[in-house]
Amino acid sequence: MAEYPENTLPALRSALELDARHVEFDVQLSADRQPLLLNDSNLQRVAGVDRNVLEMTWKELAAVAVTEPERFQRRHSDIGIPTLAQAATLLGVYPAATAFVEIKRASLRAFGAQIVVRRICEVLKPVVRQCVLVSADLTAIHEVRRLSSFRIGWMLSEYSSLSALKSEALVPDYLLCDRQLLTQTTSRLWRGPWRWAIANVTSLEDAISVAGRGARLVATSAFPRLLREYRAAPIPPRA
Repeated sequence: MAEYPENTLPALRSALELDARHVEFDVQLSADRQPLLLNDSNLQRVAGVDRNVLEMTWKELAAVAVTEPERFQRRHSDIGIPTLAQAATLLGVYPAATAFVEIKRASLRAFGAQIVVRRICEVLKPVVRQCVLVSADLTAIHEVRRLSSFRIGWMLSEYSSLSALKSEALVPDYLLCDRQLLTQTTSRLWRGPWRWAIANVTSLEDAISVAGRGARLVATSAFPRLLREYRAAPIPPRA
């Protein structure tokens, strides 16, 4: 993501070629129910076009270049919006890799959890063993569990005692939490049958810190830099 527009095939391919064992991308549905890799429901930020993705067909969206003009200016000019099927095909080339696939709330509100989850599960069925379906929406997570055998992850909107109780009831495979939601204490993350993945980790020092609290995975937009820091450490910390 630091080097290519987010949620694009070049960004995913770059991470996988660097031997990232886990990647993450976001999914929205087009007006004709095509699952696509997009975070925002509006194209303004990623394409400079003020259009609602959920009201556009895949044919219309296929002509849009996602260049993130504010971040990259004119560095990229010909990168399109990938379909979820294209991402699944790429993932299949790297059988040791796992993808965290985030189901976005905008699509859930527009089309309903059952339709969105069913379409995503259909497309990802060939790589079911390589995917974890995640969302901040508990209804969607329950729908994934009801309709499929995919592993699930819940994205916390707050790190609180109430969220801990909900986690114990849900028993997800993964709990995902933004680094900024964690307090600056040394206490361990909630224990349970799940694995923790902490997002927006920006340094090796921070990665080691959250690992010491019980995190199994960290997510970063600067994977190449953190990888270089890890390899350059006098005694590489335990992963």
